[in-house]
Amino acid sequence: MDILTSPLWYICYLLVLVGMSGYGFHRLTIVYLYLRHRNNKPKPLAEFTDLPLVTIQLPVFNEMHVVDRLLDSVAAIDYPKDKLQIQIIDDSTDETTSICEAGAQRLRDSGFDAEMIHRDDRTGYKAGALENATHLAKGEYLFILDADFVPNADVLKKTIHYFTDEKVGLIQTRWGHLNRTYNVLTRVQAMFLDGHMELEQTARNRSGRFFTFNGTAGIWRKSCIADAGGWEHDTLTEDMDLSYRAQLKGWRFIFLNDVETPAELPVDMDGFKSQQHRWTKGSIQVCKKVLPAIWRSNASLQIKLEATAHLTSNFAYLALICLCFLIYPNQHNRIDLGPIGYYLINGSIFFFTTVSIVAFYLTSQKALRPDAWWKEMPYLPLLLALGIGMSINNAKAVIEALFNHQSAFVRTPKYGIDQKPRTDWKKSSYKAIKTLTPVVEFLFGLFFLFVVLEAAVDNKWTSAILLLPFPVGFFYTSLSSLARMLPSRVVGGAETAASHTPDTK
Repeated sequence: MDILTSPLWYICYLLVLVGMSGYGFHRLTIVYLYLRHRNNKPKPLAEFTDLPLVTIQLPVFNEMHVVDRLLDSVAAIDYPKDKLQIQIIDDSTDETTSICEAGAQRLRDSGFDAEMIHRDDRTGYKAGALENATHLAKGEYLFILDADFVPNADVLKKTIHYFTDEKVGLIQTRWGHLNRTYNVLTRVQAMFLDGHMELEQTARNRSGRFFTFNGTAGIWRKSCIADAGGWEHDTLTEDMDLSYRAQLKGWRFIFLNDVETPAELPVDMDGFKSQQHRWTKGSIQVCKKVLPAIWRSNASLQIKLEATAHLTSNFAYLALICLCFLIYPNQHNRIDLGPIGYYLINGSIFFFTTVSIVAFYLTSQKALRPDAWWKEMPYLPLLLALGIGMSINNAKAVIEALFNHQSAFVRTPKYGIDQKPRTDWKKSSYKAIKTLTPVVEFLFGLFFLFVVLEAAVDNKWTSAILLLPFPVGFFYTSLSSLARMLPSRVVGGAETAASHTPDTK
């Protein structure tokens, strides 16, 4: 029997799509939970009559372009100076260290209790730096901000009172985007993050499911961190790991979707890929580490099932790669299901894999931009294409996690970009990581271009249109990265070196 017409290929094809549809169904479940609980806004039990001491922790590694912006925004926070301790947690190996030293002195001259904690031994990367600094923290409440964030002045006064409930261990704020409209990539990234922040975090928190700290723009109760076992650095997503361990200990978390903390999005493909690779790999590492404990816990079945879907969701990238190898044989499959069977199977799969994505991200945009959500609709096809194009990068991360391949915490490059190009940049110290991933993506793009053209020639226009995001996505991610491999490039009007260093926090 011709392998291209073998029923085995069709069975594998359906199994992969059914698996992907399962994650699409979960996405629709999140939309349902969000709509059901969106008006159940959390409220503090009371307000502190005497504001507590807060330690602001600023983990930094080679962030020369954004450190001063971060320190200026922290200094502008509306909170009594005698109730603030500022820790600049610096692991840098470049001139960022001297910038941090000068910044700490500037804060002290302004009346702040500010200190710089520098490590030469970078064991544990960001988790190790936070663990080291937490022992020196004077406050019971730890406000963590990555270097690319710019907190609003009222952020502490809007959040601190929720800790009047002794069972609350974390307050997470919603990420905003300083450079949302900078280019197409930042626009699509913003949509991805809006979906996660506005829908997933809100739905999970308000429906009583587990949700996780996003690594920054959140405030921890120090005793909660200690009770959960402290920061551990055996995964690349120490934030997710600690979050599950704390909630399994019975601590409550609160997500405030109406409190925004803006941040800078990566403006280039390499920065985006390194970020996604770290998040994807780390989530699978955490899945392997904490999922058994979740199922041994006393949590309800629905909470366990949702946590399982959350922690395993990145396996969908492996399913997508399998789908790439099965699509072409399926195009030539001669198994006759009849019109009803064909539309029932393929229509259901299309609904749960594509329509669910569109519904998910449009819901988040409508919630965050009620008067202008429709302006994001033209970017939805690009969002779908980029998700497909990232499948090789992220599937590689999943496989590395499954086989315990160790890698450093690769930081996301930050250039201090808002909505306008900068012309005053210093030469960046970021170096591009050499990898064959863009070449593989380019080959996948060529293959799917052939599949789309063949479908068009055979007058299979529905197939051609539905498959078009595949070559678009793979060509976009591959060509954007290949362009970054040139000796130098211009980003936002300033010539810089290519992306990032592998030796990071």
